[in-house]
Amino acid sequence: MTKPAKFTDLSIETKILIALSFYATGSYQRPIGDIAAHSVPQQTVSAVLGQVTQGLNMPQLRSKYITFPRDAAQRRANILRFYNKFGMPGVLGCIDCTHVAIVRPSQNEERYYCRKQYHSLNVQLICNADMDIISVDASYGGASHDAFIWSNHPLKAHMEDLSTNEAIWLLGDSGYPLRRYLMTPIVDAPPNTPEAYYTDMHVRARNVIERTIGLMKARFRCLLVHRVLHYEPHMAASIVNACVILHNICNKANVSVEELQPEEALREYELQQLTTPRQDSAVNSRAAQNPELREGITVRNNLIDRLWTSRSAT
Repeated sequence: MTKPAKFTDLSIETKILIALSFYATGSYQRPIGDIAAHSVPQQTVSAVLGQVTQGLNMPQLRSKYITFPRDAAQRRANILRFYNKFGMPGVLGCIDCTHVAIVRPSQNEERYYCRKQYHSLNVQLICNADMDIISVDASYGGASHDAFIWSNHPLKAHMEDLSTNEAIWLLGDSGYPLRRYLMTPIVDAPPNTPEAYYTDMHVRARNVIERTIGLMKARFRCLLVHRVLHYEPHMAASIVNACVILHNICNKANVSVEELQPEEALREYELQQLTTPRQDSAVNSRAAQNPELREGITVRNNLIDRLWTSRSAT
């Protein structure tokens, strides 16, 4: 961003504060532009938001603040952190999607209309054990299923490669396909069984992604479904990316956050698309025709045995 050329131009600091005010409140431009300290025309606020958002989306900033583990040492550090906090071995991260509402787009409207009957981006996020977001993909519309987004994401092939030599996986809910690199819960596990114990451990560890999403949306309330981003999908996705970067900066600086009011949290929950639990009996019935699924079942069974044995030992 360039420094102001004239005395009457807004400073870079003022532009950033205007953008932060929008990200944090989700209030639309007139209230922000009317802040007493600097009365700014609405069209100027819109231009400023575009400039700051574009700046935060520069590749050097994204690669600095949104970092998927790049080498074996970083992967080991992530895995150890998950194990120390949740007792689950091999976990590199937790994956989930969240809907961010947008106005009806002018093109390809059907790609953005979700099952909850509003237009949205379906944003895929992966986080680590400390609620830092290590991957974001805001390029898909609300009509796309979580599993479809993951199946087309470059990290899927990366995880496939890693898992050939390392006992390493992501944790996802039952809407994702079970694979050797993506562990899912067993939703119909009988009580007091190794499978139920594994699922309890899985759910407690995977909850970190739900808490991460809640924390980010509490910090940057423009992402709440009922606030609705009044921008075309590309700009809305750039705003999501900017908020992810700022969320990670806040985490590293231990910036406190005001939690959502109960009614706001409930409203957000009701407007999100919830995954229909997939019964494990249905998963097993498809294994004969799907080698990847058979591999996933084998790896998960080994993990179940490992967790049950370690529980018995303690």
